[in-house]
Amino acid sequence: MNGNKIPNGQIAALLELADWAPTHGLTEPWRFIVYENPQEFCREHAELYRQNSMGDNFEPATFDKLLHQGDKASHIIIAVMKRGDLPKIPVLEEIASTSCAIQNLLLGAASLNIASFWSTGGMALKPALKSFLHFGDDDQVMGILYLGNADVHPEGRRMIPLEEKIRWVKT
Repeated sequence: MNGNKIPNGQIAALLELADWAPTHGLTEPWRFIVYENPQEFCREHAELYRQNSMGDNFEPATFDKLLHQGDKASHIIIAVMKRGDLPKIPVLEEIASTSCAIQNLLLGAASLNIASFWSTGGMALKPALKSFLHFGDDDQVMGILYLGNADVHPEGRRMIPLEEKIRWVKT
């Protein structure tokens, strides 16, 4: 990422794409917190790490990485699965719907040549971040999405050929 800003209108369009994810029971469990100033979130994230790392668990290099991970990002979006009020809907389906919303957003970003990075590192999956963001015990932070403009757009790659991931059943 090169640090150039993405217009908020493009970010709003990506969030609209996310909102069209499939959802069982129309629970629409995805929630997004958008940071227009990534450095603000990075400071908060690094400080949460410091506050929740006791004794020998604190790594200065990890703190520094969290503090600077968004230095060249344009926006950071925290993606959360907010558990609905329909207990008949399995948690797995709520997580899958939220993952689909994230995928919609990331596919839209790729179509606009916006670079993205989906992180579950640092405090992303820890209860402290969920609490900091004012979500409940049944909710789940799904990741931290870093979005930005980039000068280079590397080709995607896969380690396992597609043919090895598919089994055709013929009648």
